[in-house]
Amino acid sequence: MNAVASVPIPRSVRRFLGVVLAVFLTIGFAGCQGASLLGVSVGEREDCLHHIIERGSLRVGVSGTQPPLNMKNAKGELIGLDIDLARALAAAMKVDLELIEMPFRSLIPALETGEVELVISSLTITPERNARVAFAGPYLISGSSLVTRAELVQELDSVAALNSAERSWAALENSTGEALILDAFPLARLVTITDQEEALARVASGEIDGLVADQPFVEYAIVRNPGLATLASPFTTEPLGVALHPESPLFANLVQNYLNTLDYTGQLMQMKARWMSKGDWLGEMP
Repeated sequence: MNAVASVPIPRSVRRFLGVVLAVFLTIGFAGCQGASLLGVSVGEREDCLHHIIERGSLRVGVSGTQPPLNMKNAKGELIGLDIDLARALAAAMKVDLELIEMPFRSLIPALETGEVELVISSLTITPERNARVAFAGPYLISGSSLVTRAELVQELDSVAALNSAERSWAALENSTGEALILDAFPLARLVTITDQEEALARVASGEIDGLVADQPFVEYAIVRNPGLATLASPFTTEPLGVALHPESPLFANLVQNYLNTLDYTGQLMQMKARWMSKGDWLGEMP
């Protein structure tokens, strides 16, 4: 058999191949050691499900000011659909539940920094939010609506009437209601708030003309304040979801499976019926 002739490799090519080999070795070593070329270790991105199980508790962020989904009763206890849902998820995981209250605008930042593992707080799934965090659900379909004084409803019969410099509309900071006002009614004065209950008093007194909020809250506000009313239909239709850290796919999968189970067994429907229809809890409110 004839021997294969050896072909000399130019020095420049040898250098290039050496660099390529070094890169592949670095990637392989990084993969074994759990470190990426970006300097972020796999351990630092460990799915939060492991930490929840090890700690034995689930931390859920909630505003506590969005009836009937989350609110405080006369005893100062957190109640509502979101609270029942958080309890059901923690029970399914066989861990304790830690409800952490904070302003609505702080909920997603708290999730991003790891202060909480879930946010269940009447949070609409939007492209902008989903670009920052992951969502399970939706567990409820809602929409942004307007609560205003009853005598104003007949005047607000067109976009022009709503989008007027004479009008002032309030909304929670960083909410979809705020975004809607800025986009659809830019001529009106935007009043950014942190507490919707306080805003209702300002609407009733005539200080501001109305509050843009989730439909369940608007319905609750009208029941509690006979002088207030809403328009014939909501401005939008919005899915509400459970927010999670984007780098915890195992946890996201678990939460979605539990939500599906609550829906399939009818438990989720029972929760919705209690907080959205029956109203027997209204007697617990201050």
